[in-house]
Amino acid sequence: MTGEHLQLPAIEAGLYTAELETATFGMGCFWGPDARFGALPGIIRTRTGYAGGTTESPTYRQMGDHTETVEVDFDPAIISYEEILRHFWRNHYPNRDAYRGRQYISLLRFHSEAQEAAVEKVRREMEAELGFSIETDIAPFDGFTLAEERHQKYYLKRYPKAPGQLADLAPDPLLLTGSTFAARLNGFVKGHGNRDALLDEISGWPVPAEARNHLRKKLQYMKW
Repeated sequence: MTGEHLQLPAIEAGLYTAELETATFGMGCFWGPDARFGALPGIIRTRTGYAGGTTESPTYRQMGDHTETVEVDFDPAIISYEEILRHFWRNHYPNRDAYRGRQYISLLRFHSEAQEAAVEKVRREMEAELGFSIETDIAPFDGFTLAEERHQKYYLKRYPKAPGQLADLAPDPLLLTGSTFAARLNGFVKGHGNRDALLDEISGWPVPAEARNHLRKKLQYMKW
């Protein structure tokens, strides 16, 4: 694993062999949730985008009736869908306030009957915990449009030195969108988790030792 093979897709290939599931939700501006969920062990990929509406080919400037949304691919052997739902409802106000249209509403799209059942179970649990009625817009998954590259791993890209230091791993910034390592860094710079915990997590990733060592060294020596 040398040269061009020391790029994120090749380095992280072992992380993608599990039977992954997808969760889709909106909880206000999508930059924050992208970072928050990207920091969680078991979350393999995150991406921001638009969902829940009928407007064709939505963009950030012309979103129509869509909502800012995050999709995460996760390994259910490490983090369950129910755990993801608890993080979802504990970290935003789940209302349908459309004072600015549908852009920032609480939205959830389930991908299977099993996810639908989990949503109903955890929703009741969270209403009891939070002490108020949850008004999240809940429906079956009906599509997701990937947001523009500048909205992917937003907080990581705000650090001027980060792109240059990651250029060997991701010569094309689009490679950061589907990267587990980039998701963790995006969460780390937003204040979720810490360097030592991330170094420990990387040590247990099911990737070749050379790849783990390369990522650990990159993290240890990155300057912000």
